[in-house]
Amino acid sequence: MTATHARPQAGAGGRTAVRDVLGLMLLPLSLLAAALPAAVAGGGTRRWFGGRGEGQRADAQAAKDAAAEAFYELDSAQRDLRISIETITAVDSSPAARKAADDFAALGRRIDEASHAYITAVDAHDLDRDDLEPAVASRARTELTGAKDELVRVKAELDRFAQGLGPLLGNAETQLARLAPAVERARQALLGASNALDEVRASGLRADDLAARLAALAPELTKLNQGAGQHGVPETLQRADQVLRAAEALRAEAAQLPGRAAEIDHRLVSLRTRAEALTTRAGSVEPVLSELRRRFTAACWQDLQRVPEQAAVNVRQAEEKLKEAARARDEQRWADATSRLSTVRALLNTTDEAVSAAGDRLRRLDDVAKDPQQEIQRTRFAIRDAQRLAMAGRNTPEPRHARPLDDAVARLERAIAGLEGRHPDYWHFLTETEAVRRTAARVVSEIREERGAGG
Repeated sequence: MTATHARPQAGAGGRTAVRDVLGLMLLPLSLLAAALPAAVAGGGTRRWFGGRGEGQRADAQAAKDAAAEAFYELDSAQRDLRISIETITAVDSSPAARKAADDFAALGRRIDEASHAYITAVDAHDLDRDDLEPAVASRARTELTGAKDELVRVKAELDRFAQGLGPLLGNAETQLARLAPAVERARQALLGASNALDEVRASGLRADDLAARLAALAPELTKLNQGAGQHGVPETLQRADQVLRAAEALRAEAAQLPGRAAEIDHRLVSLRTRAEALTTRAGSVEPVLSELRRRFTAACWQDLQRVPEQAAVNVRQAEEKLKEAARARDEQRWADATSRLSTVRALLNTTDEAVSAAGDRLRRLDDVAKDPQQEIQRTRFAIRDAQRLAMAGRNTPEPRHARPLDDAVARLERAIAGLEGRHPDYWHFLTETEAVRRTAARVVSEIREERGAGG
């Protein structure tokens, strides 16, 4: 909104009147007396209508000046607020932000109406005219005062609206303040990832997968360079954060790659050695099984029958996977190499447990065959310990605790009775005593949890 305000200037009529008076001074005195009234009153320009008329002109001019001041204040406030609204809408697409933009547009229409009324009032009255009538000056003052009052009212509405924008504007300014640093951090992270990748390649590692991931970030860097004006502030902040995290992950992986390669080399050597050792150990399973078959009933060793065969199969599979892991290492397919090595380790662990189980079985059966009382006393102690805890502070135990302990006692007695006879099943006896101890331990755990929760 604009308006043009001219200052009063001496017109052509004023200059003519002065020239006429000076000319009359050269006339004979008899003619001067007759000509002076005509020069003053009707010399062709201003009609002098006294002090009251000039006062009304001054009042109208003061009203015009006040309206102009109100107009400029409103215009300045609108310009400042437009910047705030543009800041908010550039950052925030929430319903509250959209409503603020709509409300500002509505206020803009009110401002246009008030400004139009002011400009119309200014254009309607030339307060610098020499022949300005007192009534015209009075009417001009009234219209200009009314225009000024409307401008002031609209300015007050604008101020109230601006005060309500505080939270939205604060959030928008915060995001804008984050924008440039966020974009710069993303750029620096990409540069760091690129430098780290160059160092890795200089050491002889290709790192093709990391290079491909870094290349995939190039379009995102292009969008960051295009700026928030094209892609929006929230989207640019989000993109900068994503690029930053991806680039930092790339840099970290590149820095770890030499160590990862060395670790894979070490694991290859270690697992080869372990596979060779297990091949030797698996050869000792058959003599153990022969001893078990000779001295104990079939129930004590039947589940171990396939251990030698399965151990051989597992070791062969492990050796094949080791070869695949070595090829993946040579081709710098790190993920594949790591996966194959994990498979090798699982196979060898399973084989180790099976081979160890045969020897452990023979040892445990030897021990219980020589002296079953040690196993019996160990199990009875576990039951008595659980029973004492169940009775602590009580005259009778809780049924949910007493019942499984009573069953455990009966189960132990049956297992002991099973040792009688010419060919006792010592393995069944051991599995039963282990089950009884597990039951006692479970009851103890339940009692402690309940009492801990209650106290």
